[in-house]
Amino acid sequence: MAEESEDQGAVAEAPKEKKPMSGTTKVIILIIVAVLVLTASIGGTLFALGFFDSAEVEIEEVEGEAAEQVIVNKPRPAMYFPIKPAFVVNFSSRGRQRYLQAEVTVLTREMEVFNAMQTHMPLIKNRLVMLFGGEIYDELQTDEGKELLRQKTLEALQQVMQDEIGKPGIEEVLFTSFVMQ
Repeated sequence: MAEESEDQGAVAEAPKEKKPMSGTTKVIILIIVAVLVLTASIGGTLFALGFFDSAEVEIEEVEGEAAEQVIVNKPRPAMYFPIKPAFVVNFSSRGRQRYLQAEVTVLTREMEVFNAMQTHMPLIKNRLVMLFGGEIYDELQTDEGKELLRQKTLEALQQVMQDEIGKPGIEEVLFTSFVMQ
């Protein structure tokens, strides 16, 4: 029985109760959790948008020498330069007078080229009028003919930029309107 009384004494002790958190402690914890969630959300969004990608660094081995770092730059944003007004060229086809009206827009990524195009616009327009006027009307009616004219236009504009500023600088030529009648 003595053993039973010792066991009862151990069982009779009640576990200590925890104090409930006060209202201000709960508010502080909620504020900290909210700030952490908000920070993680903003950081994740900026990371997904590529805000932290300034430049990628690649490491290349150079025949047993120390590795060198090569910085790969992202392409600059595209700048579109519309050549206004639209070009209107006449053709004589099968004894009838025919016309081409084309609106041309140039894509470049360099401000130097953009400014040079503004400066040399009379030369650019002259080259394009001469190029368009020298084409054959029936050939321009096909998709292949239009694409060939676009390529010739790109080459002509790149040549103008090469002659004037020392680099082609023009990436693409776009026909934003191409009407033949």
